[in-house]
Formats: sequence, structure tokens, C-alpha cells
Amino acid sequence: VSPWCYRERKRDKEREEEERGNTELGILLCIFLVSGINTAGSRYYRLAAVCLGLVFVLLLTGITVLWINYTTLTIERDQLQTSYTSLTIERDKLQTSYTTLTIERDQLQTSYTTLTMERDQLQTKRDQLKTSYTSLTIERDQIQTNNDNMKNEMGQLQKEKETLQKKLSLLEQEKITFRDSFYYISTEKKSWSASRQFCRERGADLVIINSREEQEFIGKVFGCTEAWIGVTDRHSEGDWKWVDGSALTTSKKFWFNGEPNDYEGNEDCAVSGYKGAGSERVSTWADYPCYHHEIKFVGICEKKK
Repeated sequence: VSPWCYRERKRDKEREEEERGNTELGILLCIFLVSGINTAGSRYYRLAAVCLGLVFVLLLTGITVLWINYTTLTIERDQLQTSYTSLTIERDKLQTSYTTLTIERDQLQTSYTTLTMERDQLQTKRDQLKTSYTSLTIERDQIQTNNDNMKNEMGQLQKEKETLQKKLSLLEQEKITFRDSFYYISTEKKSWSASRQFCRERGADLVIINSREEQEFIGKVFGCTEAWIGVTDRHSEGDWKWVDGSALTTSKKFWFNGEPNDYEGNEDCAVSGYKGAGSERVSTWADYPCYHHEIKFVGICEKKK
């Protein structure tokens, strides 16, 4: 309620008390006059009637003031009730807003907790990625080092290749020849196929021995070195053929005694200079496995002029 309402209410109470006092004073005066009628006579009857009329007027005035005050208080009560209702509605709105804000605060707290967990997970992943990056960097450096080492090895192999090519050229110049062919022997022990590949990369092939004279020449030049020659029966057991596809004839066979024996059914390629032949220089062939991790020989290459 506004200060104005309080001031008006205070003024009404003061007026009401003043009217009540006047009314009581008039009533007392009339009672005094009426009580004196017996002694004063008839002339006081008129004065008593006037007094009663005055009392009636005062009572009517008091009732009117009371009614006005009642009406004012009723209006103020209604205003207070309206204000109370409005305040209740505002309180409910504030309570609802408070509840909503509390829910939003809890949601924000949950979101914050979730974001904190995600941040921690991301930090863990970041640390893992850093570790992986460090490991990959180390591996890259190792690979780079290995690559450099391989490049160095390739350079060395290239030099060795050039050296071997020079030696091959020297051999060609020295003309270790027999009739229309010249010969050289590989320096690394390999399987029959690898030795043949070595010869073919140099424009030659494993030697094909066409006569006793050529066999004697090979035995003289290469001594008792066990070396692959270009004959095999890999395609059909017992059917020996040279690398050019021609068949091995009886007159051109120089097997050592008991050879070929196809030991354990896996000997399909031939060598010359078999160690078991001893001092023999012609019949020195023996069959061996074409592929075996422990059985490797050098190869005799033949190149036509």
C-alpha cells in the first residue's frame, strides 16, 4: 500500500474519533437538559427536542463517516488482496524461473563435466599421438639411415659390378677360348638357375660341351673346381638336355662312374669337376639338386664369338 493510503487512513481515524467525541458530548448535554426539565418547566421541552434533533444529526453524521471509512477500508482490502495476488503470481514466476535456472545450471554443470572429460580424453590422445610421432620420427630416421646404408651398399655393388665387367673384358681380351667360344667362371656360388642367370646377364649361358676335346679343355683350364654346366633333366627324368634345347648324346656324355644317380629323386642338374672323380680330367660329371640351400656351386659361362 502506498504512503498516501496510510496518510488517508490516519486522517479518517482522527475524524472518526472527533465525530465520536462530539456525539458523546451532545448526548451528555441532552441528558443534562432533560434531567433539568422537572425543575425548569415546560420551556425546556423545546430545548430538549432541539438537543435530540442535534443528537440524531450527529449520529447520522457518525454513521455516514463510518460507512465512508468502511467503504474505504473495503477498497483498500481489495487493493491489498489484488496486490497480494499479484505478488503471489510474481513469487510463483520467480520460483519457476529459479527452478528453470537451477535445471539449466545442472545441465551446464553436466555439460562442463562432459567437456572436461572430453578435454582429458583429447589430451590423452594428443599425448599418444606425440608418442607415436616421436616413435615414427625415430623409425623414419632409422629407415633414412638404412636407406643411406643401402645406397652406400648399392654404390659398392655398382663398383664391384664395374670391376667384374672389367675383369670380364680382360678375360675376353685374354681370349680363354676354344674354337668359336670363350669361357669364364663366376666367382660366387649359387644355385643352377641363379648361375645360369648370372651368365645370361652377361650375354652368355652355362657351357654346352659338344666334344671330348672341349671337355678336356674345360678340365685343363678350370681344374677340379666343381662348377655348373648347362645340362638338366628337370623337364623329364633321365632325358638330359642342354640349355639350348638340344639332347645330350651318348658320345658327349662324360659322367663319373655311378652318375647320374638321381639321389633321393631330387638331382636334376649337373656339374663338371666332381671332387669324387679324383685325378680324372674327362669323366667328371655328377648330378646334384638344382635348388638346395646347402648345395651351391660356381658356374662356367660360355659365350660365342
